Amino acid sequence: MQTARFTELPQPSSLPSIHQLMQEHSLYDRRLETLRAKVYLTEAEKMEEVRLKKLKLSLKDEMERLRHLGVPFPQG
Repeated sequence: MQTARFTELPQPSSLPSIHQLMQEHSLYDRRLETLRAKVYLTEAEKMEEVRLKKLKLSLKDEMERLRHLGVPFPQG
């Protein structure tokens, strides 16, 4: 019987690109800034704001996970 080995790191080719994650995070941040600039938000915009915040947090968590795995981050 074979057991799962949780100490093995994922293959680099299976990891998302750090650069890609950072770009996506930045895109969500810019859209949130656009929403924050409005005096009033429609219900749809309020829902979008919540969704974008969750997506940004998810991306940040993924980037932190990759950092713990030792994946190098771009400088700058």
